[in-house]
Amino acid sequence: MQPFEWTKLDEKAVNTARILAADAVEKVGNGHPGTAISLAPVAYLLYQKVLRFDPSDTNWLGRDRFILSIGHSSLTQYVQLYLSGAGLELSDLQALRTWGAKTPGHPEYGHTDGVEITTGPLGQGLASAVGFAYAQRYERGLFDPAAADGDSPFDHFTYVLAGDGDIQEGVTAEAASLAGHQQLGNLIAIYDANQISIEDDVDIAFSENVAERYRSYGWEVLEVNWRNADGYNEDLRALYDAIGQAQQNRTQPTLIILRTIIGWPCPNKQNTGGIHGSALGAAELAGLKEVLGFDTEECFAVADEVINHTRKQAAERARELRDKWQQRFDAWAAHNPEQLALFNRLESGELPEETLTALPSFEAGSSVATRAASGKVLGALGEVLPELWGGSADLAGSNNTTIANAVSFVPEQHSTATWKGNEYGRVLHFGIREHAMGSILNGIQLHGKTRSYGGTFLIFSDYMRPAVRLAALMNIPSIFVWTHDSIALGEDGPTHQPIEQLATLRAIPNLAVVRPADANETAIAWHEVLSRQAGPTGLALTRQNVPVFPRGVDGFADADGVRKGAYVLIDSPTDSVDVQLIATGSEVELAVLAREQLAAEGIGARVISAPCLEWFNEQSEDYRNSVLLPEVKARVSVEAAVSLGWHRYVGDTGRCVSIEHFGASADHKTLFEKFGITADAVVSAAKESIQAQ
Repeated sequence: MQPFEWTKLDEKAVNTARILAADAVEKVGNGHPGTAISLAPVAYLLYQKVLRFDPSDTNWLGRDRFILSIGHSSLTQYVQLYLSGAGLELSDLQALRTWGAKTPGHPEYGHTDGVEITTGPLGQGLASAVGFAYAQRYERGLFDPAAADGDSPFDHFTYVLAGDGDIQEGVTAEAASLAGHQQLGNLIAIYDANQISIEDDVDIAFSENVAERYRSYGWEVLEVNWRNADGYNEDLRALYDAIGQAQQNRTQPTLIILRTIIGWPCPNKQNTGGIHGSALGAAELAGLKEVLGFDTEECFAVADEVINHTRKQAAERARELRDKWQQRFDAWAAHNPEQLALFNRLESGELPEETLTALPSFEAGSSVATRAASGKVLGALGEVLPELWGGSADLAGSNNTTIANAVSFVPEQHSTATWKGNEYGRVLHFGIREHAMGSILNGIQLHGKTRSYGGTFLIFSDYMRPAVRLAALMNIPSIFVWTHDSIALGEDGPTHQPIEQLATLRAIPNLAVVRPADANETAIAWHEVLSRQAGPTGLALTRQNVPVFPRGVDGFADADGVRKGAYVLIDSPTDSVDVQLIATGSEVELAVLAREQLAAEGIGARVISAPCLEWFNEQSEDYRNSVLLPEVKARVSVEAAVSLGWHRYVGDTGRCVSIEHFGASADHKTLFEKFGITADAVVSAAKESIQAQ
């Protein structure tokens, strides 16, 4: 970094930022002013003196990443985006938290230029920042692994502003442990230790030694105390020097513990819970303006000299930083044509032509668990997609999530007898940290154009739900691999047998839940998932073997129908369709068997494989009606899970073959028989539905 410089105009700009935050919350009548007021100098220091950031191009490839994990203090970021000229204007601050504004209550990815990630649920920003740091290192390994540290155009830092709530949330403990283990020297977090939350002083619930905890994770911990015996002193040089020290540590992530007073210098409400999440009120706002030398009668006052200074300073820094970066990038591009071609392909979002031909084909009549098929698909795709990387939360052998012959993404010193590590490896090991895994996958996806995935059992998707929901909200293509997808996982019993998970995951808007029926459906599903650049996907895969259906023969359709979410796997063998059997995953086999039994009684049944209802709902009405015939009201859904959500497809006279209670410990065949997940049950349900017409 450059030598520290701080002028009177910088000081005036910081105080302007404080007033803007207070005015914005006062105008709308709700919000979180306290942290935005006291962190104004920190945010200003980052945006104006530290970050590699171009306000004219907030998506500039060479930028540092900034994550406001304390998303409730959105004004901390919005005001700096305004001051630097990154797309927000004074009118946007005045419209805070109102309909259609660029300044929603919490920062939202894709909604406001310069916002790298949607934050709000505490802990998710800091946890996902670990994923950003993962991605930066992996992408450097793809494009420029031999460059000296700091010399590559793919070198940059991820900065985080976090608060007491972030540090208390469990997800950050999981992610921070991984960050230290991974030696992520490109990650720098500033912890605003103001010791105030909504319930006031955090001592009522929080008294641990955060510094020692993070040191035990393997982080470098630096402390900057603005609260001291001589009074409150915003020593920005000390913070600037701490950031510079953190930048020099290339083998440890850094936590800078910054001891502040929330709401300083408000005359009465500083250092209280009352300023955390409420407007200051007219008297306190006037008092703040008086302390800072602003006209108490003016609102949203920004002196021309301030806005001219901040925007000019930000633009000039950006030009200088960008010119230096561009020289490095151009030199790299000239000397690395193969990596440049890969870079350009990833930027375009295109898959190579050989991806489809690389997919394995599975022989009809064989029997393969879809989790095993998924593993074979990943092995094949790994040969042609260097951008594909992933692993599991300590379940690699069960999830089949290891790309064959690939080394692990971990410093070599952490290699074991089983796994060989390399800092640029592609097999991810999250340990037993499902919550952090989801957040890290989101961070990886937000950072760049690689495609990562993480696996666990479907039942443990519950641990991941906050991150899964945020992926859907952000419309990013994170990939979650969930195996052991029903009571058919067997002897582990009801604690591990998912019952309600499929339904509750389908209830998340914009999340595609894909449950393939056989190995070939699994292969096509993976290709379709990787072809999509928007929205997350959860793959629900079987533990037990399921038959591989003949494709293109004996009436069976090609597996390519997976791409449309649902398709006619095999039609009625009679002259009419009397009943429609809609099934997913391993239960498609039961529908096929039931079709044969019904045919023996002269009843024509159409079997519809519906691996992804969300993809099916995307299709045209004509296509949906061609698959699920609207005139045939006799319908049966078949899925070894609760029936919640299926009535939309089967209608009032339809029937659901499902399980509406918890499972038990036994082999999967016994469980299906005892709980009525059988072909006979499908036949009975079909007859009932026909009779109900």
